[in-house]
Amino acid sequence: MRYEREQEIARQLDHPGVQRLIETGYSETVNAETGRRAPYTVLEWVDGGLLREHLYDGKPLQVEEAVRIAVQLCEALAYCHAKGIVHRDLKPDNVMVTRDGQATLMDFGAALLEGARKITTASLSAALGTPDYMSPEQVQGQRGDARSDVYALGVMLYEMLAGQPPYRGDTALAVMAQHVQSRPAPLRSRNRRVPAALEAVVAKAMRRDPARRYQDMAALAHDLAHLDDVDPARLDAEALEERVAPAARGLSGRTLAAAVTAAVVLLGLGIALGTRLAW
Repeated sequence: MRYEREQEIARQLDHPGVQRLIETGYSETVNAETGRRAPYTVLEWVDGGLLREHLYDGKPLQVEEAVRIAVQLCEALAYCHAKGIVHRDLKPDNVMVTRDGQATLMDFGAALLEGARKITTASLSAALGTPDYMSPEQVQGQRGDARSDVYALGVMLYEMLAGQPPYRGDTALAVMAQHVQSRPAPLRSRNRRVPAALEAVVAKAMRRDPARRYQDMAALAHDLAHLDDVDPARLDAEALEERVAPAARGLSGRTLAAAVTAAVVLLGLGIALGTRLAW
């Protein structure tokens, strides 16, 4: 079912920043065990390499290059979101960069199609995304929306500029918990070449509360393309409001952390035991 959903989504997409579907069909030979012909998919050839390959050495990209790639991905994702498609598994492994520098989005296996019925799965990656880039709401078991892609793109941009993801841990569950209850090191503490305005934009994209992030890719792309107009002090003040919000609701940091950790552990146990989750 997930394979068919991915094909259904791919047929709707025709954008220079998204890998195109060329053809689908079934093999001529029949599987002797199942009595069925195997399905196949032909995708557009992208002449380039994975964005991940640019990050293997742990060195940051040039600021201009990172911003250019992020803006291109914003444009591709805005196109997808306008069609009711949320990627939900953004990561450097799902982005190709062509020889002429065009970022191309791939792999819609975990994508959410607006209005489509839910699919059940026991796979962490297929259902939720990849721990290093998962939004807090996905970690907490929600399906996510366009703002979840905003968060993941913010994490990717942080990694492009810092040379490493914002959160690290010995296990996937440890990383997942950090997305919900921790804050990354300030970007400029890892790369002093990052302008203060860009640091503030990345931080806003990565806010834990979806309502306090950029609400769509167009708004994120605008600020990335007009950093001279961004007021870091204003964005920092907004971030401070989010930081004190749990205390204002009467939740201590220890209580909040314990609750989140328990939820993440239970989610992980469910996945490990093969529990079927509805998405």
